[in-house]
Amino acid sequence: MTVRAYQNDEVSERNKMILEHAALVKMIAERLAIRLPHNVDKEDLVEVGIIGLIDALDKYVPEKGVKFRSYAEIRIRGAMLDYLRALDWIPRSVRDKARDIARTFAEVEHRLLRNATEDEIASEMGVSLQEYHQLINEAKVAPLISIDEVLKDEKGGRQRRLGDIVSDRNLKDIEEFVDNIKVKEILQKHILKLPKKEMLVISLYYYDELTMKEIGLVLELTESRVSQLHSQAILRLKGKLKDAEIQ
Repeated sequence: MTVRAYQNDEVSERNKMILEHAALVKMIAERLAIRLPHNVDKEDLVEVGIIGLIDALDKYVPEKGVKFRSYAEIRIRGAMLDYLRALDWIPRSVRDKARDIARTFAEVEHRLLRNATEDEIASEMGVSLQEYHQLINEAKVAPLISIDEVLKDEKGGRQRRLGDIVSDRNLKDIEEFVDNIKVKEILQKHILKLPKKEMLVISLYYYDELTMKEIGLVLELTESRVSQLHSQAILRLKGKLKDAEIQ
């Protein structure tokens, strides 16, 4: 392995860049951690993310016209997802629960041609509303799209695992592939069609970058209920993707 030697001014600039983007690493770690079991330490994610940030500094090519922050986000998140995949952090039982709920959303909403209520989903699954809420809580650690899932692009049906896309070393390939898959377009369309509270939670969390606690204060809901609505919205959207035969 070739080790690059850095001049003092380069080291100073690299350290400055690392410090400037430390908050970005922490933000990404916090957003991943909210869906993880308690045995996964957020600080471990931050440490792995810093390694991803350093990797981004080493491989960033300004001439490609991509902002460093955008490039760094891919590297940081990719490093964290690689770490989680190595831990095999999501039990199969949790994946199965999330898949069952998403499938139920897809089937019921396809049949009703509208958003299904919690009572309707619970009834379809043959459980009480309380049991359904428990299932949602247990399934909340499952991501919207598993990094082990295979995605297809629009042109030619090319297939790749999402985990491979995230850790791809060629940024241009990443951007071209992600831009070509339909997932982004489908999500944007269906987010606007979510039930009002779920749409607000998604909007406030992902676009306004509020915490679950802050969203609870805005919507006058408990933090646990906000987390529940977030998980339900994610599984509802996963059902939309399934119904659209994206996966």
